[in-house]
Amino acid sequence: MIYNKNPMGIEIKSFEIIEEIISENGWSFASADTVEKAIFKRVIHTSADFDYLQNLKIKQGFIEKFQKACTREVTIYTDTNMVLSGINKASFSKCPWQIKCFVSDSRSKELAESLQITRSMAAIRLAIEEPGEKIFVFGNAPTAIFQLLESIEQLGDTLIGVVGVPVGFVGAVESKQALYESEISCITALGRKGGSNIAAAIINALLYETVGRS
Repeated sequence: MIYNKNPMGIEIKSFEIIEEIISENGWSFASADTVEKAIFKRVIHTSADFDYLQNLKIKQGFIEKFQKACTREVTIYTDTNMVLSGINKASFSKCPWQIKCFVSDSRSKELAESLQITRSMAAIRLAIEEPGEKIFVFGNAPTAIFQLLESIEQLGDTLIGVVGVPVGFVGAVESKQALYESEISCITALGRKGGSNIAAAIINALLYETVGRS
């Protein structure tokens, strides 16, 4: 059997097919901006779901803030280790950044038990206490978004933006709608769809377009 064995070749062909399907169906991207289109295409490539052409929302200013921050010391905080693992480390290493996930931290467990909240909420509280500029990337926990929204005054100017795309049936729709309607610079996916793979895909697309891909 003859088939494509080249990873990059497979990806390039996949992106070509995505473009063809969008064109054939008379669909369009929300913006002609090169970076925005790259985000949409990588999310669709990750999910094989063209609903993201409508569901995925990129607030004006988020991309510019993200790209400018690539030259500064910033910490990305994720709500799952799956998001952390899915981010391309070769591209990430080109920025003077750190990436952390506190959900499995013993302090999160203790705080969650003492306050009767989720570990994701506890992890956000720990992240907020840390110094420095921050980007939050959520793919799983609506409660992480709610906690962030409740703590926005504590973050002040340290918050660069949020990628908030938790998937699910309890709180996912409401949390993402609240994030989108807030003043926070963000990328979100309205509705139930999303996930850790989508969150990582968004960050990877931004990194590839900003610092390149190794």
